[in-house]
This record gives sequence, structure tokens and C-alpha cells, in this order.
Amino acid sequence: MQFVFDERKAAQAVAFLLRRHGGPMPSARLARLLYLVDRRGFVEMEYPTTGDRFVAMPDGPALARIPDLIAGERLDGESPWSVFVSPFPDGCVIAIGPCDEDRLSDYDRELIGGVLDEFGAMDDEALAAHMRALPEWTAPAGPCADIDLRVILRDIGYSEEDIAEVASELADAHWLRTNYAATG
Repeated sequence: MQFVFDERKAAQAVAFLLRRHGGPMPSARLARLLYLVDRRGFVEMEYPTTGDRFVAMPDGPALARIPDLIAGERLDGESPWSVFVSPFPDGCVIAIGPCDEDRLSDYDRELIGGVLDEFGAMDDEALAAHMRALPEWTAPAGPCADIDLRVILRDIGYSEEDIAEVASELADAHWLRTNYAATG
């Protein structure tokens, strides 16, 4: 199962989260919260907010591209990231620029707000422990491994038939989104 990463939507989601939080946030905490946003979106709607890939890292589950973008790595001249988010002292990140949220739906905003309400006050150690306790995470043999999304679906009660249907729908959506992006 794969999604189509939307960097502009991811940047807007991060900026919205940071604005709702009320200021700068440590990069690692921001990355963890955004994983929880995408995970909850996948659980509730069968598609994550950013479309990023879910991966297992030694310190817990993560999104594949988001941490590098938060750190300012792999940005090119056309990246929307630097329009919405900026590094801040002491390893933090802050929202900047216009409050443009054209890619975020009302559901996305509610989802981000709900995750921030539930986990935002949790200290870093407790948040990291919560993430490592998620059923989809197992420590990878190397630096990183893809997370099997079927584990998440099984954990919330999906049958193998339901999982196959979700996988088929995601394959169709992936084909449409990649072909639409290529032509439109």
C-alpha cells in the first residue's frame, strides 16, 4: 500500500500545527506529532494527511520524508516547505509566511487539532514511549524499514478481506494521483 506524498500539503499541515501550538517546537517532537496525524488519518479515512510513507526507525515509527524536510534537508528551489516553515534556534521549527491552507480540509484541521490536544502536553519521553508501543512498530534490523500498514488495519479490526479492499482502493488512488500529477 502506498500513497502520493504532497509536500505542499505537508508543509501547510506542519505550519497549521505549529500555529495552533502557539510557537516554535522541537523538530523531533513535531515529526512525532505529524506521524500521529497521518496515522490517525489513515485509521479514520484510510489515507494520511501528507501521503508520506510510514517507516520504522530505531527510536520509533516515523514518516519517511518529513524529518528531512523539517531539518531543511533535500529542499530544492521549488519546495513549498521554506514558504511555510523555518528552522528556529535550539533544533526547533517555527511557522512563517502566509497562513495559506488551501490544501487542508476542515477534516485535516480537526485531525491536527485533535492530535495536538491529545498528545501536545505529553512530555518527550512519554510521547516517544507511546510511539514505540504502537502495534506497527518493531525495531528495524537496519537504519529504517517500511511499516506494514496491514498491521494497523488488523489492529483496528479489519478482516483480511477488508484489508485487500483497502489495498485495491489505495492502488487505484495512487494510479490516479500519480497520473493526474503527471498530466495536470
